[in-house]
Amino acid sequence: MRRSMNVAARLIPDLAEADKNFVRIMWDQFSRYPGGKKLFSQVISRAAPYTATIGATVEELEVGRSRVTMADRRAVRNHLRCVHAIALANLVELTGNVALAYSLPDDARFIVAGMDLDYVKKARGLITGICDCPVIDSSEKREFLVPVELFDPNGEVVVRGRLRTLVGPKKRR
Repeated sequence: MRRSMNVAARLIPDLAEADKNFVRIMWDQFSRYPGGKKLFSQVISRAAPYTATIGATVEELEVGRSRVTMADRRAVRNHLRCVHAIALANLVELTGNVALAYSLPDDARFIVAGMDLDYVKKARGLITGICDCPVIDSSEKREFLVPVELFDPNGEVVVRGRLRTLVGPKKRR
């Protein structure tokens, strides 16, 4: 794993240029190789360290859509032996953010300004987040609602989430 992180460290400076969508470039480069999805997920976790606490893996990523999984393990459980509400909120945010980030034009950036979550049932087992988000075609300053649903291994919805996300142009350096 250390070797793969060294590869990522060498690639990231080239990908983080202000005029590029580095999330899209990283995914397109990493995901086609064995272990690339895990490596991509680790790089995202390094960019947003709190995200790393849930140990999620981005499984699919394309314009307007993402699928992210999180294993049910002791570190993300609560006293009721189900996945903790905050771990689920973190997965909703990650799932929506990677879908939106991948879909952005090169000159755009975003920030989550609010989040609504409906906890439908206790979450146990492998949790899968699915986001079908709006496709954003400009960096014009606007607000978007990004819907995310989390599913248990039986395909039942455990959380319905909505990220209120502000998109705008990148700041010029």
